[in-house]
Amino acid sequence: MRDHPVLTTERLTLRAFRADDAPHVQRLAGEEAVARTTFLPYPYYAGHAENWIRHQEEDYLAGRLTNFAVVLQETQELIGSIGLMLEPAYRHAQLGYWLGVPYWGRGYGTEAARAVLAYGFTDLDLHRIYAAHFSNNPASGRILIKLGMRHEGRQREHYLRFNAFEDAELYGILRREFEEKQTPPQGRVNAAP
Repeated sequence: MRDHPVLTTERLTLRAFRADDAPHVQRLAGEEAVARTTFLPYPYYAGHAENWIRHQEEDYLAGRLTNFAVVLQETQELIGSIGLMLEPAYRHAQLGYWLGVPYWGRGYGTEAARAVLAYGFTDLDLHRIYAAHFSNNPASGRILIKLGMRHEGRQREHYLRFNAFEDAELYGILRREFEEKQTPPQGRVNAAP
């Protein structure tokens, strides 16, 4: 069994989800405001968090996913999720994340995503990482731009969410582009279990 990596940044610890995280995931991911800007289901039914956490380990061991609980270092409070859906044959992955509403606008998303990109390119030897966000969520686009991702296109009215068709904005970054944009690290990224 492979040990799940733990990444640390200046303010965050990114670790595997645990069974006791389920009530926090249920509360945070279950908010309509979070669901409207992500691919999360809504309503977020009882038991969904437990099932989702259980599948995290299975997908990690199968090499399909590396997902992290985003936790504040100071309080050990779970604030969201971030991860990479892996396609090893192509050496690329899709970045996905969500944060609970009380943690929006504080730079946590950018900080966590920067650590996950570094892990993906360095430890997983990925060539490309891409992401998508709904057009109704420009804050997510700003995070992707801060990471050095390039806007690669738009899928017009591609998803039906809350009885409305939403555009998907597509972004991507290559390993060499990420490496060129790196400045001295803020905090330390550790991939040790």
